[in-house]
Amino acid sequence: MTEEFMIGELAKRTDCKVQTIRYYEQIGVMPPAVRAHNNRRMYRKSHIERLMFIRHSRALGFALDDIRDLLALSDQPDHTCAEVDKIAKNNLENIQKKIKVLSIMEKEMQRMIFQCHGEKVSECLIITALADHAIAEKIKMTASEKHDATSNNQMR
Repeated sequence: MTEEFMIGELAKRTDCKVQTIRYYEQIGVMPPAVRAHNNRRMYRKSHIERLMFIRHSRALGFALDDIRDLLALSDQPDHTCAEVDKIAKNNLENIQKKIKVLSIMEKEMQRMIFQCHGEKVSECLIITALADHAIAEKIKMTASEKHDATSNNQMR
């Protein structure tokens, strides 16, 4: 007989919130639970495996639509993995873009902190810099320009 358990146990075994499991079921990335005679949702080991796949994918930054596609592809073991590679490469590019933006943000934070001498708040250069929206726009522009330059170099 297959072991079955309720949603609370699935949440506990996967370190995932019940609401998240229900949401994943609602959007179709988790298969629906089997209904017991009392109409309660009952889960199996396959649900644990699927949920762990989803959680690991989310931790690596994959979007839910990409996870849905990856799951559909994983259900076709004889299918070529070219689509999987394409999805993974796209996710890597997104991660690299985020890293570039975070690096720019890090440098700006370091600059602001270095320039502040810890005197009065009225003279605080961190507060002044945070109030200057032009700096925020500069960060966005710099990130965008660096991304465009990188993309152009990769195309050559």
